[in-house]
Amino acid sequence: MTIAIGIGVLLVLALVGALIYIGLREDNDRDPLQERLAEFGERETPQSLEQVELSMTFTDRVLLPLLRNLADLTSRFTPEKQIEDTRKRLDMAGMAGQIEPSVFFTIRIVAAVMLPFVSFLLFFVFSNGLFGETTSIIITVGSAALGYFLPSLWIGSKISKRQDTIIKALPDALDLLTICVEAGLGFDAAMGKVYEKWDNDLSLAFGRVLREIQLGKGRREALKDMSDRLGVPDVTTFIAAVIQADSLGVSMSQILRVQSDQMRIKRRQRAQEKAQAAPVKMMIPLAFLIFPAIYIVLLGPAILSLIENGTGGAF
Repeated sequence: MTIAIGIGVLLVLALVGALIYIGLREDNDRDPLQERLAEFGERETPQSLEQVELSMTFTDRVLLPLLRNLADLTSRFTPEKQIEDTRKRLDMAGMAGQIEPSVFFTIRIVAAVMLPFVSFLLFFVFSNGLFGETTSIIITVGSAALGYFLPSLWIGSKISKRQDTIIKALPDALDLLTICVEAGLGFDAAMGKVYEKWDNDLSLAFGRVLREIQLGKGRREALKDMSDRLGVPDVTTFIAAVIQADSLGVSMSQILRVQSDQMRIKRRQRAQEKAQAAPVKMMIPLAFLIFPAIYIVLLGPAILSLIENGTGGAF
């Protein structure tokens, strides 16, 4: 009976891991069904559509549809405002189009259900009373909270890393924009040069703005949407200055020059702030890791000598 339960737990964990992997992987550049249909069109002897579908992998035939169905079921019971907030966070993390909000909620719910189930099996079924009942209950409840909030924490970490990357790249991007505008290019063409020359989150954001402008969206609206997607105060300040200059007819090159100088000053100030905070952050490893090791190396032989000479009673 115990072996059967263990095998069932392993199978459930494997299924959950596969669903989470499929939901989080970046697999938007390929369409398995279109690939199979293209292969179907290139064959001299056509196959039936059923044979084409059966030739797809188990992941594309079973796991992906299962995850989508779970996501659709989850989205029916999720408030619209919460879905929009999640979509905004995914955009800020640079995962727009890679994972849908409904799929993200499905992953959170599955993790919140499976982690406490596994904890229950480990601490109540297989532990044989090794852990106390109160401890087991606390761990089970804590694993449910961990499973629900862990994907959100992962998204928050990606947002923080992406914003740091954008903050570091912004002064150099403004320098290139300034040079291009002073050389006679328009602001849109200058953004195109940044998108062409670099491959980072900020240049990709400029490229998305250009595509939205080509599709008919106004420049001001596209720039405001870019500021909302990135959520970086420096970018918001830069976009506000560009929109104001465009509205008042001020020289764009002058505005870009001023913004570039300000962003470089801010970057230098951030570097100085981190340098000044470094000694405080170093106190914890120094006090608890380095100093004890130094004391053992320096005082250890002396203490051993005193103990061998019969004066160990003083210690």
